[in-house]
Amino acid sequence: MYQQMGFPGLTPGVKNLIFANVAVYIFQVLSRHALDIYFILWPSLVLKKFFIWQLVTYMFFHGGVGHIFFNMFALWMFGSVLERTWGTREFIKYYFLTGISAGIFITLFTSNPTLGASGAIYGILMAFALFFPEEYVYLYFLFPIKMKYLAVIIGALEFLSLYSNDGIAHTAHLGGMIVGYFYLRHRYRYLGIGRNFFRNFFRKKY
Repeated sequence: MYQQMGFPGLTPGVKNLIFANVAVYIFQVLSRHALDIYFILWPSLVLKKFFIWQLVTYMFFHGGVGHIFFNMFALWMFGSVLERTWGTREFIKYYFLTGISAGIFITLFTSNPTLGASGAIYGILMAFALFFPEEYVYLYFLFPIKMKYLAVIIGALEFLSLYSNDGIAHTAHLGGMIVGYFYLRHRYRYLGIGRNFFRNFFRKKY
């Protein structure tokens, strides 16, 4: 996906998150994933042995180059704009809120081991759609689509794929989006963020 507004510069919070994710991935590869049992999210270990830290650490572990690349690309493209809008502190708080919430959804509703920043990334996509609903993005660099439509399409596809057994953490993706939506609707209620998102879904704004 590519934003119509252009490629954003790298903001401090996004830069640090990308650095941390890349550093952990390099460590994973060099260690041959020896410590994945302790740091990726295993719902059974969280519930039975109280490995609570996995709700945070799983976000920094990834399953391959493609996995981390697309997560970090989306973090840069959309996260940098949000960080400039909110400030670094609020952005980092939101990132961990949606990422941890996605992990809780995984723990409560599945038994599958999970890794990756996707829950937080989907929360960021939801946030971008709420704050910039009329902004066009280019899906696969080719197809222009308004962000409000893309967010709803993505959410619907994730919901329909919940029981697909394709190895993708759809529960985490939905969790990040759902928590992000309600948090931002409450946090920025004085701006009306999210209040008329679905009501104005088909209204055109110029």
